[in-house]
Amino acid sequence: MIAGCVITFPENELAELPPEGETSQPPGLSNSPHPPAATIIPPKVTVPPTRQPGQPILTPTPDNQRMLPKLRDTEETYTVSAGDTLSIIAKGFGVTVAMLIEANGIADPNLLDVGQQLLIPAPVPNGSSPAYKIIPDSELVYGPMTVFFDPAAFIAEKGGYLSDYSEEVDEIQLSGGEIVTRVSREFSVNPKLLLAVLEYQSGWVSSKNPDPYFIDYPAGYPDSNRKGLWRQLTWAANQLNFGYYTWKANVLSAYFLPDGNIILPTTTLNAGTVGVQYFFSQLFDREKWESVTTSGGFNATYQQLFGYAFDQAIEPLVPSDLEQPIMQLPFEDKATWSFTGGPHGGWGDGSAWAALDFAPPGETAGCVPNNAWVTASAPGLVVRSNNGVVVIDLDFDGYEQTGWSLLYLHMASQDRIAAGSIVSPGDRIGHPSCEGGLSSGTHVHLARRYNGEWIEATGAIPFLLDGWFAEPANEEYDGYLVKDGYVIEAWDSRKPENQIHR
Repeated sequence: MIAGCVITFPENELAELPPEGETSQPPGLSNSPHPPAATIIPPKVTVPPTRQPGQPILTPTPDNQRMLPKLRDTEETYTVSAGDTLSIIAKGFGVTVAMLIEANGIADPNLLDVGQQLLIPAPVPNGSSPAYKIIPDSELVYGPMTVFFDPAAFIAEKGGYLSDYSEEVDEIQLSGGEIVTRVSREFSVNPKLLLAVLEYQSGWVSSKNPDPYFIDYPAGYPDSNRKGLWRQLTWAANQLNFGYYTWKANVLSAYFLPDGNIILPTTTLNAGTVGVQYFFSQLFDREKWESVTTSGGFNATYQQLFGYAFDQAIEPLVPSDLEQPIMQLPFEDKATWSFTGGPHGGWGDGSAWAALDFAPPGETAGCVPNNAWVTASAPGLVVRSNNGVVVIDLDFDGYEQTGWSLLYLHMASQDRIAAGSIVSPGDRIGHPSCEGGLSSGTHVHLARRYNGEWIEATGAIPFLLDGWFAEPANEEYDGYLVKDGYVIEAWDSRKPENQIHR
């Protein structure tokens, strides 16, 4: 097995940019000419005009009514397999754990037998979500307006429990501000939104002495395996992304609340609002959830911390006429690699299916060193390079939050290009590995973002690499690359059918 990757959360850092007109020499490029120096240009951010609360709210997504995906309307049966839990089964069938318990008369929800037959009831919705819009799309993603926001300074100014907090993450002691920043960058979720979640749920931002219960669960998710700020925020960011991107892909059919209520999203909402509604739907029963997602709920906390959310809107976040820059496959000319992972999550399983995986040549399977070179797919500036991650900013302004950016994951520490380096297409940036997350084998994971939004590999702007464009299949990690009538299907091993070369 060499293809699939389960994203964990590598340490990373923002680039220290070289002085204007200078470059940093990347390691491992002595046998290849370094690209010419480029001038760092200012970020392409236009500060939105301020609107007063109560004025008409414009959102970066249209309000046209949509058709929701149809809910399953028949009962089904399911045979329990090894590793199954009620939670996993419920999520797979679009029902709640409470519905499974009631339909099957389960006395102990922690005990399931392999081979056990479960009745899966048809979900029956009972109402629609509030129509109130909570945030614009650009306030959910790690987008252009975050350029002007310093999480650490804001946390210190508020002086709450978070300002004195630290936690060990991957054997490194990180402050509360460093954890918020890191989660924001990796999941590409706005740090202001994460801070507002912490403040609403636990008071960590402004209170020195939050309720003792929330010391372990600052985002309000009571899971003994998710104690501490790091695990709580990574869970929260993943849920926010899940609601946002499944709504944009029109595959989110309903909210399944813990009390068994099934609520249909109002069909004129924007994705940012749906992301917030979905997050809170994982935590609260109907009465509490509806109060949280209307004007006096979570929005009041957000506005108290950061002002009127729609004053910050970048509209549109992703232009309707956006085109992908010219890109090439992420390996050297005449090299043959394996296409091992079709469209899957850019980061975690909640983001858009923005990523493709490629494994280097070789006979050995598993996580083994490989000297093949990963190369830059487009010209740009390396703005992050640490612990398995390289991020290239394609508009050269030094910010991954603006314009196009490329994320490479599972990049070996040996010979990895330095932050601040300027690259041209085909320049060597490092070797594939299993670093930066759990992986079944050595490979590179490549994903695109625009203005902080993960761009679906097979959506309106399909991933296009050397003329090969991505096409979808029915399951995550499956999929195809197509060019001039040739079709390559992703496989989680090296075989003749998934070989691809430049």
